[in-house]
Amino acid sequence: MLAKRLRIGAGTIVAVSAVVLAASVFGVSGWRAEANLAEGTPPPMPVAAHRVSYEDNALIQERFPGVVSARRQSALGFQQGGLIEDVLVDVGDVVTAGQALARLDTRTHQAQIAAADAQTREAAAQTALARDTQERQRVLLERGHISQQRFDEVVTSADAAQARQNAAAASADAMRVQLDLTMIEAPYEGVITARLSDEGAIASPGAPILEIVETGAREVRIGLPASIIGSLVDGQHYSFEGESGDFSAVFRSNTGLMDRQTRTVAAVFDIPADQSVIIGEIARLVVETPVGTSGFWVPTDALSESRRGLWSVFILQPEQNDYRLEARVVEAIRVEADRVFVRGAVADGEYILAAGLQRVTTGQLVALQAGEEAE
Repeated sequence: MLAKRLRIGAGTIVAVSAVVLAASVFGVSGWRAEANLAEGTPPPMPVAAHRVSYEDNALIQERFPGVVSARRQSALGFQQGGLIEDVLVDVGDVVTAGQALARLDTRTHQAQIAAADAQTREAAAQTALARDTQERQRVLLERGHISQQRFDEVVTSADAAQARQNAAAASADAMRVQLDLTMIEAPYEGVITARLSDEGAIASPGAPILEIVETGAREVRIGLPASIIGSLVDGQHYSFEGESGDFSAVFRSNTGLMDRQTRTVAAVFDIPADQSVIIGEIARLVVETPVGTSGFWVPTDALSESRRGLWSVFILQPEQNDYRLEARVVEAIRVEADRVFVRGAVADGEYILAAGLQRVTTGQLVALQAGEEAE
């Protein structure tokens, strides 16, 4: 029973001590507020501050968008029309240079080649007979049995027979070329991106049957201002931000012509084979350029709009143990997503209000947030 009373007594003492401690804390913290209220002013508002640090050679990151593309992309079709006999690939298939992709029905071409070969053999036989006749007539000419005129006519007939043989052989070769053209072959290593016709369809001359995109060589074309084009170095790697991740590419060349509408020059960057980039995605070239003037960075939330295209910031002017807000006009030089490079009547090392401009006014008394300390 005594132990129980001792436990109750100890608990009571702890509770009373906690109440006394809390009262003393609140009393101390409220003393300053009461003092301020007694003076007729509200307590200083705790604010986040940003310390000004001037930079003479500041660099900013600028981003210029472009599209990742294959260096070569082709729509493949037959040079001549005909019945499509077979399409040997489908969308997504990776093919090598020279691989057969589709072919036409070749029965007509085979028959024409057979006829041309027969005509060639016939012409060759006639040529052989004409040459034999020429040889016999030469012997008769030497013996004086025929005139030179007669021999010349025989020679001419033999030459004409040879010409007919050559023409027949050329016609057969042309037929074989036509036969070769009934096959579509991959012009380079790539991937099939479209299949526009199937077996049994009648292909028109030049009509696209398949589309292929080169996989071995990718590039990015980006329109850049003339000032940046001049700073690019041939063969140097540059950083890009892509939809599938960051990558690097090598500057190859520029067109040297300025687009009349965009006032930019197209630059071409080669993407190395080891970079995992998807053809067709948006890529942004990241270039660091000098600001060109002395100034300092401030958070975007630290700026409020002023007059004549200028902006203003709140300076924290020390006053006893607190700070009083004073508006200063600044000029925005460069704007990024979350910060702005400015210049104006602000000294290096001064503190400015970093955020919460809508809650304060010029001349208001504020205090630094916990964890922040003026230097």
